[in-house]
Amino acid sequence: MDRSGVPEPRIAYAPKHYRCRRAQGPLELDGRVDKPFWAAAEWTEEFVDIEGDLRPLPAKRTRVKMLWDDEYFYFAAELIEDQIWATLTERDSVIFYDNDFEIFIDPDGDSHHYYEFEINALNTVWDLLLVKPYRDGGPPVNGWDIAGLKTAVHIEGELNNPAADNRKWSLEAAMPWASLKECAPGCRPPAAGEFWRVNFSRVEWQVEVQDGKYRKAINPETGKPFPEENWVWSPMGLINMHYPELWGYVVFADEAGEPSAAFELPADERIKWELRKLYYRERNYNEAHGAFTSDAALLRGGDAWTIEPVIETTSGLFQIKAPSADGQAVFCIREDGKLWRE
Repeated sequence: MDRSGVPEPRIAYAPKHYRCRRAQGPLELDGRVDKPFWAAAEWTEEFVDIEGDLRPLPAKRTRVKMLWDDEYFYFAAELIEDQIWATLTERDSVIFYDNDFEIFIDPDGDSHHYYEFEINALNTVWDLLLVKPYRDGGPPVNGWDIAGLKTAVHIEGELNNPAADNRKWSLEAAMPWASLKECAPGCRPPAAGEFWRVNFSRVEWQVEVQDGKYRKAINPETGKPFPEENWVWSPMGLINMHYPELWGYVVFADEAGEPSAAFELPADERIKWELRKLYYRERNYNEAHGAFTSDAALLRGGDAWTIEPVIETTSGLFQIKAPSADGQAVFCIREDGKLWRE
């Protein structure tokens, strides 16, 4: 296995949450988010930098709405933008080479077998399945598609025209449960009251106008484009979206228009996070010392802990266990980040 270290996010565990109401009627996709279909859905919080409080707030607003019904998981996103441009037209291109909007979905929250979706202002999409995060060896399955996916983009302004009165672009996506259930618990859609782990990202490049066209701004010190900005719904504490354990909680509600109920983080989710921190530190300990350790004291540091873990190691593997909050089960995590309940 890969024994490399795993950067530990510099962030307190406080993922965002969203109560996803049921849709009332079908969606006719046109990319607009100001129509009756979306009226009952609340906006998420405005996006922040991917590193959270370590970086300034984004210069341009991004926010999302979600709904669901028996057939689809619906998304709407609004991206304030005075420089609306896109170049990629072939499906499954690396869309984040353009400015883009991205959706990440981990149905069962084990950080393995999750989905990534990217779209640009040309309505070109890239959808793929990740068997594992890249830190755990991947790989991405680029040939996987969201069968039955529907998308649309609406532009307030004019695409690829710096002289236009550009204000924003928005998008809609409808993802069938028939495709998303592949990696879900029991290979089924969610039931009311359950949650999936979801996050969103907006990639924003610095551009300038040359000969009446947008071009990525070049850093004269490197001769390459300036690094992109990464703005997200639920912050990650590092520049890496592929930490599914830090994505937000989307709770599927049975109601349509009632006020959202308060969300309380389940006690088991806190236990899982403490196991995850031990996983980071076990991997980092191995990189530093050439072996894993079964001594939890060497991994705890000065943090406050609620669990008393049991750690089993071999020369190339480890497994860490801790009881669930009710004591009726055990949670386990292993060297490749897979987390499960026994």
